Amino acid sequence: MATKLNMPEGFVWGVSTSAYQIEGAVDVDGRAPSIWDRHCRYPGRVHNGETGDVATDHYHHYAEDIGLMKQIGVAAYRFSVSWPRVLPRGKGAVNDKGLDFYDRIVDGVLEKGIQPWLCLYHWDLPQALDDLGGWTNRDVAGWFADYATLIARRFGDRVKHFATFNEPNVSTLFGYAMNWNAPGCVNRAAYLKAAHHLNLSHGAAIDVLRAMVPNCSLGVVHNCQPVFPEKDTAEDKIAAGLLDAHWNGVFPDPQVLGYYPPLVAKDFEPYIQAGDLSRICRPLDWFGLNHYGPIYARSDLTTELDFAWGNGPPEPPHPELGWTIHPEMFTAELLRLHHRYKMPIYVTENGCGGDKEKVEDGTVKDTHRLAFLRAYTAAMDEAVRQGVDLRGYFIWSLLDNFEWGSGYNNRFGIIYVDYANGCARIPKESSRWYANLIKTGIAE
Repeated sequence: MATKLNMPEGFVWGVSTSAYQIEGAVDVDGRAPSIWDRHCRYPGRVHNGETGDVATDHYHHYAEDIGLMKQIGVAAYRFSVSWPRVLPRGKGAVNDKGLDFYDRIVDGVLEKGIQPWLCLYHWDLPQALDDLGGWTNRDVAGWFADYATLIARRFGDRVKHFATFNEPNVSTLFGYAMNWNAPGCVNRAAYLKAAHHLNLSHGAAIDVLRAMVPNCSLGVVHNCQPVFPEKDTAEDKIAAGLLDAHWNGVFPDPQVLGYYPPLVAKDFEPYIQAGDLSRICRPLDWFGLNHYGPIYARSDLTTELDFAWGNGPPEPPHPELGWTIHPEMFTAELLRLHHRYKMPIYVTENGCGGDKEKVEDGTVKDTHRLAFLRAYTAAMDEAVRQGVDLRGYFIWSLLDNFEWGSGYNNRFGIIYVDYANGCARIPKESSRWYANLIKTGIAE
């Protein structure tokens, strides 16, 4: 059934990508390794031992990809800069060829009438900096500020929308406490230090961008999900509270409200120096929300954090998707963020993966993705109806890509990438659906 969405005037429809997931060309034109280049080489950490070495080869297909954005009709493109492509050692000598590549991206989208939304960090820390301690080294705030200065100086004349970080909860909790993501640690103290230093880096970068880019619009992108106990026990309820604090509070609370969540604040005290919280809590223009669904926690006292990822209850699957979804929780999360942080919100990622998509008659009939998008855009519409100050929606993702630990097994794009045939691009039915939504405001 077709539904007319009641989005506010000036609502931004966009698409999102990230550098390591699409660019490839990991050793081309002076780019140096990132922590993900190394992480992918450890056996068992990525599906089938796959890497981002080629990814979707966006480095060589960027013009075609920009043309596809124009064809769909998006108003904005959220992408990230690869820190080791522009600063191979993470600091010091600049790689001009890397900067030239992003000049081509920025100029290319602007020529098509698409606004560039630049994210400074989407998980690909230069390996050279990780060798110096990475996010566990307090000096990283200065390194990140210098990197932000380079980006502001080079692109601030054309780029006016910036995010400092994408999903810092994922990169730190999974990377330093759970060994799921790069750099691959299981160390509670390392996680706490990394999280606090990342927050300091965010504040430092906001100050740089605010000072150097006139009329800029600044935000940060958080993955926020409601957290539930796996079982109805006192132990799992405590675990759910801890996971909620770490997942949903450790970054937005100090960045927007100026304090760590009370439940875990004492854990951070050994790493906080005088004035840190004021350095972290800097004025922002918008809150970026990445949302997919609920998460579950179970008590596990063998871990250093006293919780572990749990499983959700068995529930009837959505008839068109084959698995359970909770769009009503998307509405609830938008309302929670609206009331807690009192900021304009952009949905900077939302989308649906699949591992059985195939090309038939020159297209991909991704009916499961259409069902997901109908349900979640309707949930977003309900949040707006209830008063949420929602300003935009960016689908994850423009392209099928390297999906971190899942490798290439899980396709999230609205454009199919034929990896076996030169990374040929094939629009899916969802790309046409999204184009029609943007043009008409109707979710069919």
